[in-house]
Amino acid sequence: MQALVARHLQGMHALTPPESVHALGLEKLKAEGVRVWSAWVGAELAGIGALKTLDASRGELKSMRVADAFLGQGVGRAMLVHLLREARACEMQSVWLETGSGPAFAPAQRLYESVGFQRCGRFGEYRDDPFSVFMMMRL
Repeated sequence: MQALVARHLQGMHALTPPESVHALGLEKLKAEGVRVWSAWVGAELAGIGALKTLDASRGELKSMRVADAFLGQGVGRAMLVHLLREARACEMQSVWLETGSGPAFAPAQRLYESVGFQRCGRFGEYRDDPFSVFMMMRL
């Protein structure tokens, strides 16, 4: 999993200015209130995703990443469905996320919109940023 988290951070830094990268590294993924899941195809790590508790009724999706070898095979959608199921199990009423705004992030934005996420304003400690798109879904 370390390699996939490192690849995720590398990709975010390649596409976004450093001050606009909000992906979590390994240490922050181990923080209290953050749960991480992995998706496997056979013995290969295919993807990761995390759910961060914001408060008693809200969660935030963090560090969703599909391994390059598994892009376009439904791993991201499966992870997203799992994270939303977990949020509901925790009785969260809404889930929020921040993703990038450039063309490379369009597939992620379409995936989120396909399950019901809608664009919204910034939330939590985020600031307005032309490199960020904020989305929310009521559960």
